[in-house]
Amino acid sequence: MTNIKSEHIPRATIQRLAVYVQVLENLQREGVEVISSEPLAKACNVNASQIRKDLAYFGEFGVRGVGYYVKSLIESITSALGVNREWRTVLVGVGNLGRALLNHKEFKLRGFHIVGAFDCDPFKIGEEISGLEVICTKRLKERVADLNVEIGIITTPPERAQRAANHLVDAGIKGILNYAPARISVPDDVFVEYVDFFHHLYALSFNITFSRNK
Repeated sequence: MTNIKSEHIPRATIQRLAVYVQVLENLQREGVEVISSEPLAKACNVNASQIRKDLAYFGEFGVRGVGYYVKSLIESITSALGVNREWRTVLVGVGNLGRALLNHKEFKLRGFHIVGAFDCDPFKIGEEISGLEVICTKRLKERVADLNVEIGIITTPPERAQRAANHLVDAGIKGILNYAPARISVPDDVFVEYVDFFHHLYALSFNITFSRNK
């Protein structure tokens, strides 16, 4: 599945692939070895043609009249997403959210190993959290080189997010996951993903309000 057939893969397709992996892994834990497109599509809350279209970007999968082999499809999708390897990451901003993420064991299980924690607060520097010593953000560049890091996670207050991003970019980081409720500016060759809980809460509040007004 590493032979991508198109360079222009929609963002929505990448997001759905992540959902497919999650569903397939749950099926695997339940002992399911083979699944046809219809029940897989139902479990993923999409239609079967959408699954076939998404997978077609990477090759041909499934056996006609049989379905998809769960283990093989998981391996193929994770290979396509580039998560069949370890990604070394650092976290900037050791507040409540940062601490929670440092203690979240699922990151490492998913191949995203947080190997460094950074903060500019002198009262936090030197503290140990989940086996990591909090280091001054000014030392991020030297530590990123030593630790062979490729991804940075920002969990700072919004007013400090851009400064954190600047440190990460200066250190050569090419991928940033930003939990801070603020937009950041980075060079074109740096990829940014935003995680803002309030966006989802706004959507929920709208849907509930809209349904009541029908």
